[in-house]
Amino acid sequence: MKRLLIVWHSHTGGSRQMAAAAAQAAGRQDGIAVCLRHAADAQPGDVLAADGYLFATPENLASMAGLMKDFFDRVYYPVLERINGRPYALMICAGSDGSGAVRQIERIATGLRLKAVAPPLIVITRAQTAEQIMAPKTIGADDLARCAEMGAGLAAGLAAGVF
Repeated sequence: MKRLLIVWHSHTGGSRQMAAAAAQAAGRQDGIAVCLRHAADAQPGDVLAADGYLFATPENLASMAGLMKDFFDRVYYPVLERINGRPYALMICAGSDGSGAVRQIERIATGLRLKAVAPPLIVITRAQTAEQIMAPKTIGADDLARCAEMGAGLAAGLAAGVF
């Protein structure tokens, strides 16, 4: 059985919905165990036990969320050189862009020698005012379907030994 670790953080619910959609779809794949962890709870042991990864985070101030950065800070050195070549994918929930968070996580993944197996999925909420940014998010059905497709594809690749 292959293990997919989905690490997420969300302040207003968008990234949580995205991660849940991906986890649900991935969990339907035979031969896959899905481990869904909030970034604050994910540990180096979770990373070492997984065969592949999906990271879901909001973009805050053109950066990944602080708790997602904290996750990478805590696990980076304990797993360095021990997960080389493992596959990963990335989902970003952003108000307008998402590219800053993508760049940061891609650099970290390069340092960990992970292998990107899909282009980053960015969901744009168009939240621009303080009230919109802090308001609870509802991710639309089309975007949730894209998240589910990413989770299913990553799981299928793991199960088939493609990655």
